[in-house]
Amino acid sequence: MKDIKPQLEIYKNLLLRWNESINLTAIKDPDEIDCKHFEDSLSVLSVIDIKQGARFIDIGTGAGFPGMVLKIARPDLDVTLLDSRQKRFLFLEDLQKTLNIACKNVVHRAEEITAAERESYDYAACRAVAKLNVLCEYALPYLKVGGRFIAYKAGLSTEIKDCQNALKILGGEIESIKNLTLSDGSERNLVIIKKISQTPTKYPRVSAQIAKRPL
Repeated sequence: MKDIKPQLEIYKNLLLRWNESINLTAIKDPDEIDCKHFEDSLSVLSVIDIKQGARFIDIGTGAGFPGMVLKIARPDLDVTLLDSRQKRFLFLEDLQKTLNIACKNVVHRAEEITAAERESYDYAACRAVAKLNVLCEYALPYLKVGGRFIAYKAGLSTEIKDCQNALKILGGEIESIKNLTLSDGSERNLVIIKKISQTPTKYPRVSAQIAKRPL
């Protein structure tokens, strides 16, 4: 992989500058950004051989983690950044212009999936704090059969057991769970879920139903 440190330094400085006016991250220490945002985002590359030119969607990208960081490391990837808040894309568009990097920026809620987006991606990723069964309902409809959903999780407790019904309904299965330790000593779990069959078109449901009656 090429040396991406100069680009990440630009990313970090721009993030901190924008964060003064728009709440993009609660992490403001530069070293913590390096570890908890950049290193964490890139951790997937150490456990999955993401194929050249793959279509990759980052659901709930926020300030571009992990999708924008992965695009910097792997320019060959066709990356879509999805988030419901337009303000975040003001920062991401500025960053992409500064780094001369092009991603597809999409502003809508994850459950408002379009026909063109459904089952069209090779990989989906999410660093959100929601339970795994909830994340599966948001992510799996975007994936082609054979695609992978990467869920970044700080802890799992009973989530693997609790998501089995959702996986059965949505057409996924857990392929592997990778346990990693970041450079600051914090633990990270990457749950790799393979799409094994088509997701019924009634999913994802609206967010209120997902929250009230998770699969």
